[in-house]
Amino acid sequence: MKTYIYSLIIGFAISYIMTPLVKEFAWKIGAVDIPNDERRVHTKPIPRIGGLAIYAAFVITLLITVPLNLNTIGILIGSTVIVILGIFDDLYDLSPKIKLIGQIVAAAILVCFGIKVEWVTNPFGGMFYLGKLSIPITIFWVVGITNTLNFIDGLDGLAAGISSIASFTLMVMALCEGLSSVVVLTAALAGGALGFLPHNFNPAKIFMGDTGAMFLGYTLAAISVVGAVKSATVIALVVPILALGLPIMDTAFAILRRFVNGYPIMQADKDHIHHRLLAIGFTQKQTVLIMYSISAVFGMSAIALAEMGLLQAGFILIALIILLIVTGRQLGITDIRHSRQSDV
Repeated sequence: MKTYIYSLIIGFAISYIMTPLVKEFAWKIGAVDIPNDERRVHTKPIPRIGGLAIYAAFVITLLITVPLNLNTIGILIGSTVIVILGIFDDLYDLSPKIKLIGQIVAAAILVCFGIKVEWVTNPFGGMFYLGKLSIPITIFWVVGITNTLNFIDGLDGLAAGISSIASFTLMVMALCEGLSSVVVLTAALAGGALGFLPHNFNPAKIFMGDTGAMFLGYTLAAISVVGAVKSATVIALVVPILALGLPIMDTAFAILRRFVNGYPIMQADKDHIHHRLLAIGFTQKQTVLIMYSISAVFGMSAIALAEMGLLQAGFILIALIILLIVTGRQLGITDIRHSRQSDV
């Protein structure tokens, strides 16, 4: 059996078994999400920090299945920092400024271990070397995706399911490119997220909290950088963007909406995609399944684009962007003139 299949199975089993233990631990230390504002869609206290189970599954799986190298050690250390930050946030509700500083530190750890985008392939031949720009660009990408997953974690099972789909997309692409180390990393992450999902799907028994959402976003961002560095294809940087297309689109619209309306970018609102779908009349389960389907389309598009020529890929990307904008306008997601705000 292939190593990545072992990683997927082991990650799933560890996460599935550990989640109830983390749930009991969360109750004991008071890491509980209490529905005290209108943005919450649950009606009773639910333990969080469930992301600890996903993190433990990922770490243990890698230690069991693969020999450690510099990249893997960097990801393990950086993800540990982001998980500690998430635990403190779930317990003490850290300020956005403190969270951002912690995320930048975690991203900088990756750079210290050589995980950074140092060049970008020129579609017309050759390469663009980023030089000193590689550091801020890498940190911006990692911090951005970390927050993107955190922003979209608003319904039972949503972040875990979308992260699983994105992980499988990156895994398939890594298999096609022969990037064995990336394949195992994505398999371990997908296994951890899938093992947590039965406990987190509606009605959720436990939330992953910022502990899990930031860990998943951070690790996906780090793995995508490793894959982009090791791959020499033009599409290498486009694949992770498409794999995470739904949360990236949702976050981009949210930032633009808040900026135009004069609200702090980190201030929460009720105009995310899942809020809009709920407002239309879909149930939580239906909304989550719709968003899974959209993410799957993004993932399949990423895989298809990698097999196409540059010109064909460009046309498909433009068509996909137009479709998303039209759909967003129909749902009111792109309407930046109105925003239903609430305190975090």
